[in-house]
Amino acid sequence: MPTDKFQLVSIYLNEADKWEHRPLDLEILRFLHKSGCAGGTVLRGLAGFTKGAGIVTTSLVDVGSTLPVVVQFVEAAAKITEVMPTLRRMAGKRLITVQDVQIVPPETAG
Repeated sequence: MPTDKFQLVSIYLNEADKWEHRPLDLEILRFLHKSGCAGGTVLRGLAGFTKGAGIVTTSLVDVGSTLPVVVQFVEAAAKITEVMPTLRRMAGKRLITVQDVQIVPPETAG
């Protein structure tokens, strides 16, 4: 079993969010990759809402969509501490959560 402490980071965005005129979710992935993180995933939501806005669903989508997207990655806690200042700057006022997780290694044939 890995002995490092690992965490799951989730960054809640929407499709319209930008970073330097490019999609924010993809720019976050590029930053994580360039920073040497093990991996990252963007999940697209079917529906969502925030405190200040109504519910948005795939059936109500038009150009300039604001459907929810979540960027997630699992990494060693020390690495997350290293990349978090830039992630916070990129995400602005968007929600970021961090949870402790346990890595379950794959079974080995034998």
